[in-house]
Amino acid sequence: MFGLTFALLLSDHMSRQALNVVFPLLKEEWALPDSRLAVLNSVVALVVGLLTFPLSLLADRWGRVRSLVLMAITWSAATLLCADASDYGQLLGGRVLTGVGEAAYGSVGIAVVLGVFPSHRRASLSGAFMAGGSFGSTIGLALGGAIAVHLGWRCSFAAMAIFGLLLAVLFWVFVTQAKVDRYQHGDTTATSGEATTIAGRRAPVSSLFSVAAVNCVYLGSGLQLFVAAVLLAWTPSFLNRYYAMPLDRAGALAAVFVLLTGAGMIVCGVITDRLSHERPTRKWTTAISYSLLAAALLIVGFTLDAGGLQLVLLGAGAFFSAGASGPATAMVAHLAHDSVRAAGFGALTLANNLLGMASGPFVVGVLADRLGLLAALRLAPLAYIGAVVALLIGKRCYPAGVSRLAQLELRLSVTPADAARSADGERLRR
Repeated sequence: MFGLTFALLLSDHMSRQALNVVFPLLKEEWALPDSRLAVLNSVVALVVGLLTFPLSLLADRWGRVRSLVLMAITWSAATLLCADASDYGQLLGGRVLTGVGEAAYGSVGIAVVLGVFPSHRRASLSGAFMAGGSFGSTIGLALGGAIAVHLGWRCSFAAMAIFGLLLAVLFWVFVTQAKVDRYQHGDTTATSGEATTIAGRRAPVSSLFSVAAVNCVYLGSGLQLFVAAVLLAWTPSFLNRYYAMPLDRAGALAAVFVLLTGAGMIVCGVITDRLSHERPTRKWTTAISYSLLAAALLIVGFTLDAGGLQLVLLGAGAFFSAGASGPATAMVAHLAHDSVRAAGFGALTLANNLLGMASGPFVVGVLADRLGLLAALRLAPLAYIGAVVALLIGKRCYPAGVSRLAQLELRLSVTPADAARSADGERLRR
């Protein structure tokens, strides 16, 4: 189940990021400025951000496994339409439909995965699962660049689409809701030890936004992904323009950067789990530390002249650029009730996409038209300042958020019959 869910996440990001490596070809063929290229990238993240939360709510009710299969078919078919686009408008429409298919996959997929593993593994699993996005982007950049050089950019999109459709069929055959339910792991977090919620009782959706700590997670996570998204979208063009690398070489080296990002998400998640097993508040500390490290490395790296040292520092910065993603997902899992947890991850995905994945590439694209790409990339790491401030505030509010969730679970664990008996007993005592 984990393997197929992870593989579909690879396909998700292969389809999304195959575009970035063919930016130079599209720029030349259709005479597009950087800002319009950025729109093709950011529109997917924008649609994902807008639709993630409502579609996650629907998946919680309609069935998470069925929803995942439908999503995979949708984004793969949309990617196939991109391969057949004859102008910018048609390609933009295909990208919008790609975003519709991908909208809730991350939030619903991680909810399915975390449900069958113990809670003390959440940061590691979250980091590993979300790193699938980086690994998928790595494959998309490297494979997409190689295919584009030899067969054209349309074949890059077609290859990603076929891969996604095959995986959707395999997932539909081997993963069922009954199997997922059979291996469902009980929630053993400190916040849920009070009582077990009875079947059919759901926490209100408003509980996902009424806690200051979880709102800080949304904000901090989104801002730290602003920079990771910039690196993902613009590294191939940066290498092509400032290192004079041909498209396939630029795509291959950019894929290494993305691979470092994914590896960093896994390693940072594992470190966080080890350090926070006894003290959950350390998740906040590690997330803050990763953001500060990434900011320092990238600011210095983009200031240096082109050369080996610059690439080493940028690679190190990429390693930590999304390191807070695993801890952030674990924080949401600890602060959201199980009955609306997929929606909670949907809210996190909303913030990640609107504040990070959509905004980052677009803002840098607009700045690149005015200042040049290198100058725009030098400004991007400043987004980490906002991320660190949000996480520091969230750390202070975390104990109150844990207490509020415990009270909510206690209320939901009381059945109507229990409430009636309690009321009758109170009347008798009076």
